[in-house]
Amino acid sequence: MSTLTLEKVQTIKTLNNIAQKGLNVFNQEGYQIDNDSENPDAIVVRSFNMHSMAFDQNLKAIARAGAGVNNIPVDACTEQGIVVFNTPGANANAVKEMVLTTIMASSRNLFAGVEWTKGLDGQGDQIPKLVEAGKKQFVGKEIKGKTLGVIGLGAIGALVANDALDLDMDVIGFDPFISVNTAWNLSRNVQRAMSLEELFAASDYITVHVPLTDDTKGVFNKETFSIMKPDVHILNFSRGELVNEEDMKAALESGKVGRYITDFPNQNVLNMKNVVPIPHLGASTQESEENCAVMAARQVKNFLETGNVKNSVNFPNASLPYTGKKRVAAFHHNVPNMVGQLTQVFSNYNLNIADMVNRSRGEYAYTMIDIDNQVSDEIVPELEEKIGQIEGIITSRII
Repeated sequence: MSTLTLEKVQTIKTLNNIAQKGLNVFNQEGYQIDNDSENPDAIVVRSFNMHSMAFDQNLKAIARAGAGVNNIPVDACTEQGIVVFNTPGANANAVKEMVLTTIMASSRNLFAGVEWTKGLDGQGDQIPKLVEAGKKQFVGKEIKGKTLGVIGLGAIGALVANDALDLDMDVIGFDPFISVNTAWNLSRNVQRAMSLEELFAASDYITVHVPLTDDTKGVFNKETFSIMKPDVHILNFSRGELVNEEDMKAALESGKVGRYITDFPNQNVLNMKNVVPIPHLGASTQESEENCAVMAARQVKNFLETGNVKNSVNFPNASLPYTGKKRVAAFHHNVPNMVGQLTQVFSNYNLNIADMVNRSRGEYAYTMIDIDNQVSDEIVPELEEKIGQIEGIITSRII
């Protein structure tokens, strides 16, 4: 059990090139960016692999400027009381544009046609005639009136679905965990699939926007391919492991799958027929990188200053209006009587509670308590020590 104390100057370490707009969030008194620090208060990261890193007990937060957190040892961070943030939705428009671009480009055989045309180099005056003679091999199809299946209607999936409707596609979506906010933003013209099987059977194009979990790993496989229409186009801008690659190879060879567009190429994928391999460019725009960096930095700054947690992947989100009163923020195991033990500490010091929030997530919970009384700086270390001695407390600090 450890107790963390908020220092006057907060040290921020970055492990990748973070967009300057994001770094500017910390451009004020009380913060310093030190990428050589061995003991930072927070880390902002993009794709740097952190699994071999050891974390000092002073580290309070890690913010991933992006959605995926596979490069962060989330379980180890949870055990140490380090909150891990991501930035869902910050790169949604960039990915949406790439999805729609590749739907149209692959349907018109644009990628193969461009490569073939480049191969005419050196043919001189014959090139125009060769182009006219050869173009028929690249005749494609229009997307108007075709059905797009969208798996996962989060920030990205909802944008894709809405804009595909504007391109005169029919759209069917599947997401058993759709949020209320997303539902409000989703066009009423998006048809609801009651199962993945229904979506697979109806779609000419399928795009997937879900995280990699035990349930979603290999969701594209021999069995699910058998349900789909012939020549279906599958777009994967989420995770390579969502696809069983051996089954995909067979489906491409047979023509069951007409195109596989993936943002996650590897040696297996590059050897497959009719694959459009993209070098992980889905969210690679200047605007996206800036949006992610700013969102990550603001979440870290808000947490360090107020204790409020938003977009955490390992602890429950919790927010309490910050009024300047002394605030106790404690990550702890989700066991009975934790709040009672915390309030007993305040009672022993004749301290009143002004406001409180307690949220749980599986085996873990987060509690913030504002103290109504004026609390002298002299008793803060003593309070921290008493709170840290409570069995089940992972980390705590007084803001």
